Amino acid sequence: MSFTVFKGTPSGAIKQSSSKKRPLSGDEVLIKVSHSGVCGTDVHYKSADIVLGHEGVGYIEETGPAVQTLKKGDRVGWGYEHDCCGRCAHCLSGWETFCPERKMYGLADTDQGSFAQFAVWREAFVFPIPDALDNEAAAPLMCGGSTVYNALVVADVKPGAVVGIVGIGGLGHLAIQFANKMGCRVVVFSGTDSKKEEAMKLGAHEFHATKGAKELKTDHKLNHLIVTTSALPDWSLYLNVLDSRATISPLTVSDKPFSFPHQEMVVRGLRVQGGIVGSRLVHRNMLDFAAFHGIKPMTVQFPMTEQGIQDCFEALEGGSMRYRGVLAVQ
Repeated sequence: MSFTVFKGTPSGAIKQSSSKKRPLSGDEVLIKVSHSGVCGTDVHYKSADIVLGHEGVGYIEETGPAVQTLKKGDRVGWGYEHDCCGRCAHCLSGWETFCPERKMYGLADTDQGSFAQFAVWREAFVFPIPDALDNEAAAPLMCGGSTVYNALVVADVKPGAVVGIVGIGGLGHLAIQFANKMGCRVVVFSGTDSKKEEAMKLGAHEFHATKGAKELKTDHKLNHLIVTTSALPDWSLYLNVLDSRATISPLTVSDKPFSFPHQEMVVRGLRVQGGIVGSRLVHRNMLDFAAFHGIKPMTVQFPMTEQGIQDCFEALEGGSMRYRGVLAVQ
């Protein structure tokens, strides 16, 4: 059996190609893809000769000899991590995302991706989709949802905490919903007032426009600050609204050095907490939490074709996406 996949090219153009199904081994499953989210990380890899996509949702088509629970027809999704060693301290403590032998999107299994009709994945890294989430809503949660939910988990956010969220994009609009349903007071910061109404509908309790601001003032000091913007902010602008011992979670993808006022961090006990996508347990809990509380991304659907993927990338890179692009297999 051969099937269609979509790959990056050195020019950044999307190329339709074909792949052949191979025999399944171990706990591998063959997934018939129905939808794929389109993430900012996909933009970084669109010039690579790999099958793109890591926010896949679909149905089990076939199972390998060591598969234990999944069966043909089950609705599942998968995300950024493909595999881990299962032996190191990180794996044994439930944080396999930091395994030194981890396999991540773009760096391993580059012939498998969610911009495709089918994909082969390990059962151990596949997640059943709760009934309350349809496939289009579930797809962006596989990386975007997992990333922001993980940030809240590792920062040890508690009900009643004041959580600041910088940016209302693909990550930020999900972070607002998760923090609100966790019982937190949600304070949102965005460049202008253009997204204020949406932010309040999503669950924000306060909104502040930052463009041109010399100083920020909030009703309550922030216990946590989640940064979801494409570029890191001017930290000096936020120092005034951070409570002592606040946690800062920068989710921005950047290769620039991280620079923060050192003395403020020391004397106020501020903590900067790095993080990537959630571990499998965190990811599973995120899906259950989203389904129970009705948390869903705002999506724009595109056909999974060369042109559809290109149009989706253009909207994402041009800043007009509100807020997560989703490809639907034709």
